[in-house]
Amino acid sequence: MAFVYDIACATTPLTGGGAGSEVVQMAIRQGNLSAGKRGVDIQAFSVIGRGAGLTAISGISLRVKRWTTGGTGGTACTVNPRRLGTTADTAAVDSGTTITPGTVSGAIQLLFGCGAAGPSGWAAMNPDSMIHMEGGSQDECDVYSTCGTASIGLDLGVEIAE
Repeated sequence: MAFVYDIACATTPLTGGGAGSEVVQMAIRQGNLSAGKRGVDIQAFSVIGRGAGLTAISGISLRVKRWTTGGTGGTACTVNPRRLGTTADTAAVDSGTTITPGTVSGAIQLLFGCGAAGPSGWAAMNPDSMIHMEGGSQDECDVYSTCGTASIGLDLGVEIAE
């Protein structure tokens, strides 16, 4: 049975400067690069746009990109087990504007979005649909946002399994 964790970040991310500019919101990294360690599967995202006075037609796009060499920076996020007594996670998750993304590839793994003033999300339909980062690798998945309106707040939640 997989261990399931919820990621909680203290920082409040903001969308980019408008006109499609991308801002990195979160980096999900392999925290322990030793061989034989558990892999990380991203199995769900939830997002809520917090734009005051905006309509549902104003949208926020989110892109998840995979890098094959890890980046640096950001503010550490808390990775909470869903079941009490679960072993500690092996992922390292950071958020904020000081993230330097990984390098090599940048292949888009997932696109989803929400209204600038409403909720949405994504969940894997089956285990093969999860975004997998192999244990011991330097894989990193970064979540980017873009919005036609500058500096819209959003809440971003992620569920991972190891």
